[in-house]
Amino acid sequence: MTKPKPDPVGPGQESVWTYPRPAIAEPSTRHVRIAHRGFVIADTRAAVRTLETSHPPSWYLPPADIDHGVLRRSDRRSFCEWKGEAIYWHVAIGETVFRDVAWSYPNPTPAFEILRDHLAFYAAPFDHCTIDGEQVRPQPGGFYGGWITADLAGPFKGGPGSMGW
Repeated sequence: MTKPKPDPVGPGQESVWTYPRPAIAEPSTRHVRIAHRGFVIADTRAAVRTLETSHPPSWYLPPADIDHGVLRRSDRRSFCEWKGEAIYWHVAIGETVFRDVAWSYPNPTPAFEILRDHLAFYAAPFDHCTIDGEQVRPQPGGFYGGWITADLAGPFKGGPGSMGW
C-alpha cells in the first residue's frame, strides 16, 4: 500500500506526517480535561502526548489529576511494540459504566518511562474531552486513541484503508 498524500498544513497547524516512527512521548502544558454529564474525570496541565507518524496524539494524564473514584480495573491487556504491555480501565459514573475506555503502562519500556502510571482515554464515550478548551474528535476507527484538534493536519490513520500506513 502506498503512503497517502499529507493534507496541506495551515497556519498554526502541525502535520501528523512529520511525527516520528518509532513513536515518542513528550510532556505538554496544554490544558487537557475530560468530563461526562457534568462530572470531571480528569483535569491537567501536566499531560504527556505520544506522537507517531500518521496518528493524532494520544494524551496520557498523570494519576494525581484523575478522579480515581471512577476507575475500575479491567482484565484486558494489550501490547505495544514501543511502550510495552498496557492494562485497561473502565470508567463508572453513577449507573453508567464505560468498559475499557482508558489504558496505562504500569511498567513501560525505558524509552517511555515518562508514561508510567499515566492514563490515556478514548474520547468517543465522553461528553467533553478538550484540549485548551477545544472539543476533540476521536481518531477514526475505534482502535487507536488519538485526539484530533484543529491544529493538526492529517489524514489520520484508523479509518478504512489505513491499516497499511
